[in-house]
Amino acid sequence: MPRPPHFAPALADIPGAVYSPFADRLRDHPGPLFPLHVGDTWMEPFEGGRMEDLGTADHPGMHRYSDTRGIPELLDGILEKVRARNGLDCERDSVLVGAGATGSLATAVGAIAAPGEEVLILAPFWPLIRGIVQSFRATPVEVPFYDRVHSPEDAVAAVRERLSPRSVALYVSTPSNPTGCVLPEDWLVALADLARREDLWLLSDEVYEDYVYRGEHVSLGRFAPERTVSVYSFSKAYGMSGNRVGYLVAPPSLAHEARKIGTHTFYHAPTAAQIAAARALRDGGPWIANAFEEYRRAGEATAEALGQPPPHGSTFLFLDVESRLDERGLDGFLEDCFEDGVLVAPGGSSGSAYSRWIRLCYTSVPPDQAAEAARRLAKRFG
Repeated sequence: MPRPPHFAPALADIPGAVYSPFADRLRDHPGPLFPLHVGDTWMEPFEGGRMEDLGTADHPGMHRYSDTRGIPELLDGILEKVRARNGLDCERDSVLVGAGATGSLATAVGAIAAPGEEVLILAPFWPLIRGIVQSFRATPVEVPFYDRVHSPEDAVAAVRERLSPRSVALYVSTPSNPTGCVLPEDWLVALADLARREDLWLLSDEVYEDYVYRGEHVSLGRFAPERTVSVYSFSKAYGMSGNRVGYLVAPPSLAHEARKIGTHTFYHAPTAAQIAAARALRDGGPWIANAFEEYRRAGEATAEALGQPPPHGSTFLFLDVESRLDERGLDGFLEDCFEDGVLVAPGGSSGSAYSRWIRLCYTSVPPDQAAEAARRLAKRFG
């Protein structure tokens, strides 16, 4: 008898919904909704960088395939940006444009992690990175970090505790999604030195580099360029999440292998969206400056309403709600928030040690709505 079709066993460990268990119930909710569960912006992109601003008269072929590495105009703009802004000394063969930072990170993981090998992930983490590692049949190893590490020595010790002979890479997010932490330069130097000693690749997620309210963003790739994949996003920088354009900068040999993964999955990022991204690098600076102030004010106001310290960066707050839970646990708390019209993400999506935490994005709705959502949450916080 032929074997019946079945699903890959590894998929059983990958959650289908990471941001909210109530996504399927949104349509039936009777009152106003405040979706703070997904990291996005309420702002439209800058004028000149929207889809309605592009036309085939100015951009013939914008609906056709492009080079799988990225369109030349965008690659040139990225090179200029990462050299000047991030201090990364690289050439075009180090750059790969992907389908968002998500696609870019996936190509990198696929290039460096074999089935059964381990990728260390500083936790709490961006919810999708764990599933990306699992998708390539590698093993994600969570490193409790951002809420309990206080020095470069602590940082190294936390990673060392989870190292094994199967470890091949370390994922670092700064500014952090979801905590908003901005890692200081001496911490990054210490992690880069550790990666050299242990022969690890470094996956540096820097998609919130433009939104640092306290401290300074430093690119990890400056300290170990020969083993660092630096990942950036037009989604977060310029409010273009639906366009699906991000990029990585890596040693040429790694970028070459990552390109194979991209070619055989999404092929390339949408051509029209790449044109918009190139315009963003050229003309989008004022948009970022305005978004920065909007986000900073929203983050401070939301944190104050909830009795929390203001975030140092990114667009999130990550909150310990254990003392607010009843016998129903976090599921009950999320249900109550949903009844109030407020959607937040469960902390367990950002690490198994954070099953009594929540994540919220204070930029996904306009400031007045974020303030109202914070007022409703504050009542649940007592």
